[in-house]
Amino acid sequence: MAIIENSSRIIVALDFPSAEPALDLVSALDPTLCRLKVGKEMFTRFGPSFVEKLVGKGFDVFLDLKFHDIPNTVAAACAAAADLGVWMINLHASGGRRMMEAARDRLDSLSHRPHLIAVTILTSLGQEDIAEAGFAGTPAENVIRLAKLAESSGMDGIVCSPLEARDVRSVVNSDFLLVTPGVRPNQAALGDQLRVMTPSDALKNGADYLVIGRPITAAPDPLQSLQDILTEIGIK
Repeated sequence: MAIIENSSRIIVALDFPSAEPALDLVSALDPTLCRLKVGKEMFTRFGPSFVEKLVGKGFDVFLDLKFHDIPNTVAAACAAAADLGVWMINLHASGGRRMMEAARDRLDSLSHRPHLIAVTILTSLGQEDIAEAGFAGTPAENVIRLAKLAESSGMDGIVCSPLEARDVRSVVNSDFLLVTPGVRPNQAALGDQLRVMTPSDALKNGADYLVIGRPITAAPDPLQSLQDILTEIGIK
């Protein structure tokens, strides 16, 4: 398979209850213009072969399974994900330093090493939600704390809201990746995200990659919607 050059900062979130509409959408997209994210629902329904099919079509795939378990289990799961040829995988920073370091060390021993990033505070959670879960401080304060822990534990980056990206960027190295869900183009519905921002503003705040789902996947013309977003952020 030829290597497809892809410098896109857009990750299209595939969230479908069946494989057929997802594959129809993928056929309408261009692997040089975007990357793809596969989350828990699609992976649980369709398994590793679905991910391998997307990789085989030339797409960089972010396998968004948010691993959180004892260190050895997470390390083994990350290695299994890497075997699928994915571009990026993630785990929960709240799993702690030993868990993150175990996963990093396992990936460092492999010939194919995907980016390993840590989830901080989910963009669906507001102040009341994190307080109820036992987290002291604001969402932003917790994101900063977990970002520092993730970087010092050898992660390649984190997942955070675009609203926190500027503050995170100010305390981490320039090559530390910031992947931001909760990105909505102008006029798009918010859905279940609480802490959101437009693509242009997210990039200005320091985001490296923008996860965008329904504004592209539910559009009448997904490729045109993707191209409109690329134009909005100054990439044609």
